[in-house]
Amino acid sequence: MKKRELKELRGGSMEELNKKLSELQTKKVELAAKVASGKEKNLRATKNIRRDIAQILSILYEKGSRAKK
Repeated sequence: MKKRELKELRGGSMEELNKKLSELQTKKVELAAKVASGKEKNLRATKNIRRDIAQILSILYEKGSRAKK
């Protein structure tokens, strides 16, 4: 994700972040199946999706931590 996209996500709501997270997790599973069957040639795509998922989880954790304080 680009920095601009991360700023937009940080400003978004928890529902939007959860929706984006579930979309990425679904995409990750589909991509893994394509790689395993040999239909997908871009192996780096799975790494990028995992990184995006981690970034969204970090933002969700930050928002959750702020709400508790």
